[in-house]
Amino acid sequence: MSRVQLALNVSDLDAAVEFYGKLFRAEPAKRRPGYANFAIDEPPLKLVLIEGEASGGSLNHLGVEVASTGDVREATDRLAAAGLATRTEDEVACCYAVQDKVWVRDPDGTPWEVYTVLADSPVMSECC
Repeated sequence: MSRVQLALNVSDLDAAVEFYGKLFRAEPAKRRPGYANFAIDEPPLKLVLIEGEASGGSLNHLGVEVASTGDVREATDRLAAAGLATRTEDEVACCYAVQDKVWVRDPDGTPWEVYTVLADSPVMSECC
């Protein structure tokens, strides 16, 4: 199972959780200080809310969550073969999770990650 991830900076986490909960008829899958994420089935979306990192309503990063480390490696090989600069991270703590991932940037510098979650993490680490 794959789904697109949208990570947004928000100025008020409680208000954002309330709004997106109503919009997607869902409760957060994970809630920590300054952070919440929703694992939404329809549409298939991982919505991540990060409080206070930049101005509210601005994009933090985008991603595609995949099922396994093998899927991350496959994406890394495919993106590199296509001539894109990649940056891999293995077993990195990010967004209260331990993840394997590969990063690329679009022509305007927007960061995209292809990642899989390996485990929960007690800390919020910088992702991009």
